[in-house]
Amino acid sequence: MDIEIYTGTRRALHGVAELLLAGPQWRASRSIELRVVPGGFGTVTDPDVRVDGTELVHNGQRIALRGTSYAELGAAAGLDVGNLADVYPDGSGAGPGDPVRVEPSAAAYLAECLAAGDAALRALDPAATPVLWPEHFDVGIVLGAVNFGVSPGDGYVGEPYAYVGPHDFRAAGDRYRDGFWNAPFGAARPVRELAGDALGRFFEEGRARAGERQ
Repeated sequence: MDIEIYTGTRRALHGVAELLLAGPQWRASRSIELRVVPGGFGTVTDPDVRVDGTELVHNGQRIALRGTSYAELGAAAGLDVGNLADVYPDGSGAGPGDPVRVEPSAAAYLAECLAAGDAALRALDPAATPVLWPEHFDVGIVLGAVNFGVSPGDGYVGEPYAYVGPHDFRAAGDRYRDGFWNAPFGAARPVRELAGDALGRFFEEGRARAGERQ
């Protein structure tokens, strides 16, 4: 995987998630929650919009996510494009006039990692519903006082990674100081290192270790 190509695609899709899915959904239905779907991610309520690979799907239309801007994509799909600055202070940093460039293999890998995370989180707690949050563009759940999830990458780790984040991690001093806890917020592992059942085992170990301290 070329990390520069992947990063460009990740940032573009983060912008799509925010400006073309969560933003219109917030204005129509007062919800910013998104979900993982086959091939990518989608809204949870009106308007019904999703990303499938390198295409935006809405009202029977499939619009390529290449060679145009977020505003032009929104106009073509009939969506109310806009960010969520009135809901949270940070986000993708994408603006309506920015170009959208999504590379197929990078988009497929991102979707694969989100799908693996969604499945592992549902196995961790079948009663929980994983949410893809547009602010940080990660899929996660909260169990007790611990965050579990998968990020497609960010400024901390440039590739998809799984994480376990106890809410008291920064305030707990030496209580989390062992080899499992390797990140400023808890524990993180690249998804490429967690093939098969390893992703689920990472979450289970994180829950057991954090549970000892709750």
